Amino acid sequence: MVDVVGRLRELEAGAAKDGRVRREDVLELFDSLPPVRVEELAGTWRGNGIATGNPFDGLLERFGWYGKRFSGPEDAEPLLFRGKGDRVVSINPAFMPVGLMLGIADKLNSPVVAKLFRLLMPLMTTAKPRARLRMVEYRGVSSAADALPIHDPFRKIDDDTLLCAMDLRGLDAPFLFVLRRDAA
Repeated sequence: MVDVVGRLRELEAGAAKDGRVRREDVLELFDSLPPVRVEELAGTWRGNGIATGNPFDGLLERFGWYGKRFSGPEDAEPLLFRGKGDRVVSINPAFMPVGLMLGIADKLNSPVVAKLFRLLMPLMTTAKPRARLRMVEYRGVSSAADALPIHDPFRKIDDDTLLCAMDLRGLDAPFLFVLRRDAA
């Protein structure tokens, strides 16, 4: 049996060392993992991207992305960011038009844009969940995903670690990322 946690660490270390990993290697691991049920997602999760050459590599992190929070099937907060005083805030996805961002991702990946985002962040926060959790078939497996115009299907590495693929229309290949459950 493959040690999936070890394999994920190898992939993340490779990305840190060389700047990126082969997307095919991450997708091979993703495809080998079991699905996640909606009820397994309750809690707050820290996210980090896996650099594979995707236009979104590093972009969310530059803006202060924290992760996601799930309270139930109808109560998903898909975009958590670090706000003032290191406080975690939920951003309304309507203010982050990811499809539009895809076309200009190279221009958004700058310190000036990140600073502007941080200044505007208080205007984009929300106290309401803005997504839902559903079982979605992706790459031949039905697994939990948060549902917006984007689907983020999740696969289980262990009870506290998920490998995820942001599936967005217009994106040639998924943006791959990891979610790790916050300690309670």
